[in-house]
Amino acid sequence: MSRYNPKAIEKHWQSNWDENNVFKAIKDNSKPKYYVLEMFPYPSGRIHMGHVRNYTMGDVIARYKLACGFSVLHPMGWDAFGMPAENAAMAIGANPREWTYSNISDMRDQMKPLGLSIDWSREFATCDPEYYGQQQALFIDMLKEGLVYRKSATVNWDPVDMTVLANEQVIDGKGWRSGAPVERKELTQWFFKITEYSEDLLQSLENMDNWPNKVKLMQSNWIGKSRGLELKFNLKKPISSIDAIDVYTTRPDTLMGASFVGISPNHPLSKELEIVNPKLAKFNKSIRQAGTSEEILEKGEKKGFDTGLTVKHPLDESWELPVWVANFILMDYGTGAIFACPAHDQRDLEFCQKYELPIIDTFLSIENPSPVTATTSDAFIPPKTEKVKWVNHFANISEATGQEAVDITIDIAEKDGWGKAVTQYRLRDWGLSRQRYWGCPIPVVHCKGCGAVPEKKENLPLKLPEDVNLDVPGNPLDRHLTWKECLCPKCGNAAQRETDTMDTFVDSSWYFARFTDPKSKSPTNLDEANYWMNVDQYIGGVEHAILHLLYSRFFARAMHKTGHLQKKSVEPFNALFTQGMVTHAIYQTRDKNDRAVFHLPESVNHEKSILIATEEPVEILSSAKMSKSKKNVVDPTDIIDQFGADTARWFVLSDSPPERDVEWTASGAEAAWKFLGKVWRSVSDLDPKLESLDQDQELNKATAKAIVLITDAIEGFAFNKAIAHIYEFFNTINKSSAGPNSKKKSFLVLAQLMSPMVPHLAEEIWQFLGGDGLLTLAKWPEADTALLKMETTTIPIQINGKRRAEIIIQSDLSHEEVKKLALTNSNISKTLGESQPKKVIYVPGRIVNVVI
Repeated sequence: MSRYNPKAIEKHWQSNWDENNVFKAIKDNSKPKYYVLEMFPYPSGRIHMGHVRNYTMGDVIARYKLACGFSVLHPMGWDAFGMPAENAAMAIGANPREWTYSNISDMRDQMKPLGLSIDWSREFATCDPEYYGQQQALFIDMLKEGLVYRKSATVNWDPVDMTVLANEQVIDGKGWRSGAPVERKELTQWFFKITEYSEDLLQSLENMDNWPNKVKLMQSNWIGKSRGLELKFNLKKPISSIDAIDVYTTRPDTLMGASFVGISPNHPLSKELEIVNPKLAKFNKSIRQAGTSEEILEKGEKKGFDTGLTVKHPLDESWELPVWVANFILMDYGTGAIFACPAHDQRDLEFCQKYELPIIDTFLSIENPSPVTATTSDAFIPPKTEKVKWVNHFANISEATGQEAVDITIDIAEKDGWGKAVTQYRLRDWGLSRQRYWGCPIPVVHCKGCGAVPEKKENLPLKLPEDVNLDVPGNPLDRHLTWKECLCPKCGNAAQRETDTMDTFVDSSWYFARFTDPKSKSPTNLDEANYWMNVDQYIGGVEHAILHLLYSRFFARAMHKTGHLQKKSVEPFNALFTQGMVTHAIYQTRDKNDRAVFHLPESVNHEKSILIATEEPVEILSSAKMSKSKKNVVDPTDIIDQFGADTARWFVLSDSPPERDVEWTASGAEAAWKFLGKVWRSVSDLDPKLESLDQDQELNKATAKAIVLITDAIEGFAFNKAIAHIYEFFNTINKSSAGPNSKKKSFLVLAQLMSPMVPHLAEEIWQFLGGDGLLTLAKWPEADTALLKMETTTIPIQINGKRRAEIIIQSDLSHEEVKKLALTNSNISKTLGESQPKKVIYVPGRIVNVVI
């Protein structure tokens, strides 16, 4: 018996894999390919347990597919531009480049001991000139195809970071990095024309069966398709050349409940009026400096300014409505103007109650016919499917559902000529200009004679200057005259470079395609991209459901239009998995002012719940996402030093379904380490040289069953179930009275089945028992299904008639047990998401059909 020594065996096998280039991705047209990718990390300087879990999941799939005979691409890179590097560099008086590359080196050194099956030869950082130079080439191609343009626009301005933020980067009215209240500011900006693909991006979601439903719903809501009515409210007295206010509404059925017409502070009419009205100018300025998140507009205080103007109601010219400027109306949506119906819109109700404007009820619920009044707290919003009483209608209809009322009104408006049906999208074009240094320079030159001219591709990459001064607020590129001043690529006269850099979300919107050939002299090598794309399995956090994933889908379409990807890759990710977080208990005490003081887990005596240093009692709070601020972090490097990488990998996979959070505990890690040690001791007790011809039928059956169950679990992303089956299989081998030959055969299979999860220990077992060559390159075991035919049946599972998975069941299971197994299958539960099936139909021995 020998002691399990992870430090020795893990370094040995990692060196062996490196020397043999085991994980180098090679295009081989004779093999199927598999591209597995985890969202690449930001080089903050330290990896955390979330990284360990994320990359271990991808590694399990990559190793499994390699064993199944696929050419596997499993790359790694770094999402390296952005504000944190610039802020850190300012703090230490260095260049962001030095800070970034130093962190990359540190994190690479921390990740390699995990034994990940990564092709490190394809590694790149988005701040590498070779990478962002090709991004600049993409920009130029997109500009040529009309997918990039420049215009003056009202933008979200972060007054601390002094840069523009996309709508998605404004969280609760504050900058997502700085936390500063965001202001509205008018600047000339570059935009990606993502709205050109609004309908395509929306419709394609219906066919993305291997994406989580919650992510598809979030994207669908963000794109926000709506059918409404566009109509005019004519001004009683025209202002300059403006004689009417155009309004787009999704609720034209409430038109007879109109109380006022509201316009945005940035509406052309408002800007025209503020020229001669200082009070309005002051009001508009204060609103433009306020937050613009949907939550703030929805829940914040409603503010308005009465312009003194009136408009005529389109259905009754004798009915005049006042025109107000309102803080909750944005130019970004619709026409920047609304008609307010306070009885049936909560924001309108709060506004009208504050300014004592009329409240006219248009609908009543049949069940609760109480009209909305000036003292009512909630507006009545007619449900789309519920019948309601149409009180102040202009059609001969007494009852309709909410949606019927909308459709009827649009039909009447078009028939009578006072409005037209319009389909709009919530999605807006992507403003990509950022007034920062540490980002990809926009490859455009501004010439007095030629205008905005793209740089010549032969001059790319347009590199960032290294000698910049970050001590002064604002964009240092604007002050760097030797970099800024240049010659026009078109006429050769003196000109100036664009000093804005690209939003860092651009960098991560196409990196998956670059991995197919990181050394290509164009953005992609079409031959390599055609072989490796699409990404077969993409893994990352659900927090990227809108920001990153939507932009990547747009970029894939743009790259197809510009000739850098084939049509099949306009949806770049065939399957998406969003993993849960790694959590940990929080340990806190209170200082003399009763403020919380947080403590690292290693500073606590967990048995006595006291601080080791002072013996002060510690309060243990519920487990939460690991956070430096709460100090509930566990350093993966410490875990690897103490227990080994395989223990860390085993624990993050075993304790919880991968889509749910997993709580890291010291006892759990120690239990995982003890189990792996037990496996090694049981194997090393065998004499691998002992020849025996024994054949144990029961152990052979258990081996076949384990192969089937563990393979199914890995295919279904149910890694915790795979590990549970491994425990069961190991215990069966251990307790078996079979001879050494049968045990040796089963332990060799156990090593193969464990290898995606704990590759180092599995490789050591394989070598000890005399396995042929490297286990990492061995073929995945095949079950002798003849041994299982008498006991089990394979049953396909359908959802609404479409095959989604299959399960292996014992022939004597009851109907209810089969249905339960079907619903807990990982593929089925992932597809269902939070939906509850209406029916589960089991045809004995043949099929399970789930109806939703």
